[in-house]
Amino acid sequence: MAAAVQVPVFTTLDKIFPDAQILLQQGARYAHLAQEFEARFGKKPAYIVRAPGRVNLIGEHIDYCLFGVLPAAVERDVLMAVGPTEEDQPGRVTAQNLDSKYTRQTFAPAKAPGKNWALDIDKRQLRWESYVKAGYYGVLEKFFKDNDELPRGLDLLVTGSVPAGSGLSSSAAMVVASTLSFLAVNDKLDGITKGDLVEMAVENETRVGVNSGGMDQSASVICSANSALFISFFPRLSAEPIPLPITSPRTVIVCANSLVVSDKVVHSRTRYNLRVVETLAAARVLARQLGVPIGKTERLQLRELLDRWLGVTKGVETDPKGLKEGLEKIVEKLDVLKLVDSDGSDGTEIGLTLEEMIALSGLSAEEFTETYLSWVDIEATRFQLYKRAKHVFLEALRVLEFREVCLRGAREPSDDTLRELGRLLDESQKSCTAVYECSCPEVDQLTRLAKEAGAYGSRQTGAGWGGCTVSLVEESRVSEFIEKMRTTYPPYHGLKGEELSEAIFPTKPSSGATVYKLT
Repeated sequence: MAAAVQVPVFTTLDKIFPDAQILLQQGARYAHLAQEFEARFGKKPAYIVRAPGRVNLIGEHIDYCLFGVLPAAVERDVLMAVGPTEEDQPGRVTAQNLDSKYTRQTFAPAKAPGKNWALDIDKRQLRWESYVKAGYYGVLEKFFKDNDELPRGLDLLVTGSVPAGSGLSSSAAMVVASTLSFLAVNDKLDGITKGDLVEMAVENETRVGVNSGGMDQSASVICSANSALFISFFPRLSAEPIPLPITSPRTVIVCANSLVVSDKVVHSRTRYNLRVVETLAAARVLARQLGVPIGKTERLQLRELLDRWLGVTKGVETDPKGLKEGLEKIVEKLDVLKLVDSDGSDGTEIGLTLEEMIALSGLSAEEFTETYLSWVDIEATRFQLYKRAKHVFLEALRVLEFREVCLRGAREPSDDTLRELGRLLDESQKSCTAVYECSCPEVDQLTRLAKEAGAYGSRQTGAGWGGCTVSLVEESRVSEFIEKMRTTYPPYHGLKGEELSEAIFPTKPSSGATVYKLT
C-alpha cells in the first residue's frame, strides 16, 4: 500500500526527476537554493526537502467527512534547504525565505519541567513562519516530549512556486516540508512511512487553526507521477494510485487562479470550519431520523453514519461498488433533514437556527456546545444541514464514478472518456456553487469561461471561496486556451510573461514529497 512506504531519501536528483528536461530545470533550481543557503549561513545545506502542492480533481469538502477524494500532486512545490545549527544552540531555528517580502525569523521552543513544549503561533495573524513552527511542533511532541533529549536547531531557507491562497494547498506543502525538515535534521526519518508523515502533517496544520481532513497532506506526500490518488480515510487511511487515461486527443490539467485569495485561516469561522460543524451536525440529526444509534458525546462523521446505517461491521472496509450502492440509497433518505419550515420544506432553504439545530440533535444546549462548538471557532446565524449532506453524499458518488471512468479508460480507451470526466467536473462545480456554497462569483465566471474556451470540464479546486480552478484541456490547444482566458477573464487583462504563467498554467501529475540528502 502506498501509505505504508517509507518517505524516500535520495542522494541524486535524477531519482526524484527521471525526466531529463525536468531534471535540467529542477537541478538549476536546487543548485541555486543550495548556493543561496551557503551564502546566507556560511555552510552547505544538509538536506533539501520538497513538498508539492496539489490539485483536487474531484471530491470537494468531503475529506473531513471521511469520504474518498481524487487529488493529484502538481509540479509546483515548496523547497526547504536545511542544515543543523551549532551544538550549543539546541532547538534554535533561523528561517529565511528567498522571497524578500518574507522577513528573516529566529525562534526557539521552550519546555518547563513536566510540561509540553511551547512555541508561539498566533492563529489570528498568521505569518509565513507559522507554518514552519507548525511542522516543528509536531516533531517536538512526537520525539522530544517524554524524555530529556533536546532537539537540534536548524537553519532553513525556503522557496516555493505554489501560489499562496490559490487553492493548490501551499499551506499543506509548507507544513509537510517543515515537518520533513525537522525530522531529517534530527535523524528521526528512519521508520517514518508516508502514512505517518500524513498523520503528523494533518495534526500540525491544526496548530495554525485549520481543521483539515487530510486530503492535501496525503496528496503532497503519497502521490506518484502520471497518476491521481484515490485517498480513502475510513476505516483507515489508504491510497490507491489511479492512472489517468491516455485519451484521444491527449489532455492536460490547466490550473487557473481566480486571483481571489482563499485564506482558510482568516475566514475559517464563517466558511471552512463552519462547514465542518454543519456536516457533523447533519450526521447527528440524520442518525436520529434514521434510527441509527449515536452516543451523546460522539461526533459521528457522515461516512461513519453511512456504514452504521448499512450495518457494516466496524473496521471492515467497504469496496467501491458497495459504497456506491450505499450512497445511492442514503441520498433517497435526505429529505428527512428538511425538518422545519425554515429549512427547505417551503422551498426557501434558509437554514436552521442554532436553537432549532440543538433541538433536532437530541442534546441539551450544554451537551451540544461541548460536543460540536467548544473545540472550533465558528460564526453563523443559520445552519444548512440538508444542503451540506446532499453535497457530501453526491460528491462522494461523483468521486467513485470519476475513478471508474479513469480505470475503464486506462483499460479500454473510449471516445466517451473525456466527455464523462468533463461532465463530472461540471456537476461538481454546480454543487459547490449552489449546494455547498463554497464558490464565489469570480470562480463561477472562470469555470464558465473555461468551458467557452474549449475545456471538457472545469471546477473549483481547494477550500473554495476563491483560489484556483482545474480544467481538462486538449494538450495541443493549451496555448490557445490560455490566451482565450487571458482576454476574457477581466483580472487577467494586462498580465503577460511570468505574471500570466503564475496565474494560469498547465501541469501534469507529480510525485510526492522527497528528501534530497546532499553528500
